[in-house]
Order: sequence, then structure tokens, then C-alpha cells
Amino acid sequence: MRTVVFDLDGTLADTSADLIAAANACFEGMGKGRPLDPVADALTAFAGGRAMLRLGFGRLGMPWNEAQVDAQYPVLLRAYSDAIAVHTVLYPGAMDAVRALRKAGFATAICTNKPEALAIALCDRLGISDLFGALVGADTLPVRKPDPEHYFETVRRVGGQVGQSLLIGDTITDRDTARAAKVPVVLVGFGPEGAGVARLQPDALLDHYDDLPDLIEQVLARPRVAV
Repeated sequence: MRTVVFDLDGTLADTSADLIAAANACFEGMGKGRPLDPVADALTAFAGGRAMLRLGFGRLGMPWNEAQVDAQYPVLLRAYSDAIAVHTVLYPGAMDAVRALRKAGFATAICTNKPEALAIALCDRLGISDLFGALVGADTLPVRKPDPEHYFETVRRVGGQVGQSLLIGDTITDRDTARAAKVPVVLVGFGPEGAGVARLQPDALLDHYDDLPDLIEQVLARPRVAV
């Protein structure tokens, strides 16, 4: 079965403001205020919780180390779980595109480096869980993106075939995952980095979800060139 695998944060939904708020909650708990900006630091939010914490510590002008980052990471996860969809929104047209793909006979799944329980909770809150046949999170397996096994297992769980699949993402992690799995990758051009993701040389760039069904057909029809 032909399969489209989606990243979650920064690809299907803009989660940056809620992620930044969770990181800022850590610093507020330490009496350090809110060093992160939900707009200016949106790109860092999609790099993960520890990346946000490192950026925040760096802005405080005080010595810090990875042990402090590790200590605050569970605090960040709790804060995020408590307010997981306050500001989060789906990108325009995303779910219409997913529905169109499913109607055309594609299997659809999510492969994310967000912890599985949080990813499921977010999809439930957004009302999109029933549109994906599988969801594999950061802690579902012993490995995660860009390890290709994370992607392979996602495709297996949805009943697809890797050779007839592709990945939709927004970062270099998604690009590297697809290259390791030897499948095409489409990167969205409407996240924090915008059209700048073209520098990663994806197989295609998606400007709006309205274009996704036709774009996927075009990408899958191309002969694959070894990278």
C-alpha cells in the first residue's frame, strides 16, 4: 500500500508557542523569568525540549551544564502536558489534504520525535487521531529519527510498503531520516524557517497543503536516484 508518513510538530501543526511556554515555565520556576520568545524562537522549539532549555540557559548569562538541562527536561514535559494545545493550531488545509490522500487509497501515519504519550494526547485534543493508521513517537522504539528504523516501523504498523512511501517533514532531521531510509522527502515551506528549508534539497517543497495530493503523485512517479 502506498503510504504517506508525516512528522507532527512544525509539519502538521504549529506547536511552537506551547512548547516555548513549557520551556519558559521551567525558568519561571527557577525565578529566572521568561527568556524565550514564542515567535523569534519558534525554530528552536521544533528542535526539541533540550534545545529550548539550552537556548534559555545561554541567555541567562550564568554558568550552566547539561546536568541542569537534564534536570529541567521532566519539568518541561509536565508543563507541556498540562497545557498541550492552548496555542497550537493545525496548518491550513492539512487535514483536508490527509483526508484526500486517504480517499485516494493512501495509508497515512505519523512518525515524530515527540514522546508518544504527548503526541497521542495532542492528536486527540486536535481531533485528528482517527485520520492516521499509526503513530510512532520518540520513545516508542529504542531509536528515533533520523534512524531509519523509526520510519520503517511506522510504515510497517500502518500496513504499507517502504518502497511505496514518502516522508513529509520540516527539518534536517526529517531530511536525514528520508535519506537514510532511501525514500523521498517533502519539506514544508510554511514553518518558522519558511522557504529556507529548500537549502536541505528535499525532493519537493510544499507551499500549501492544498497542493499536497498532486505533489505526492508527482514525487512518487519520479525515478529514484541513489544519494
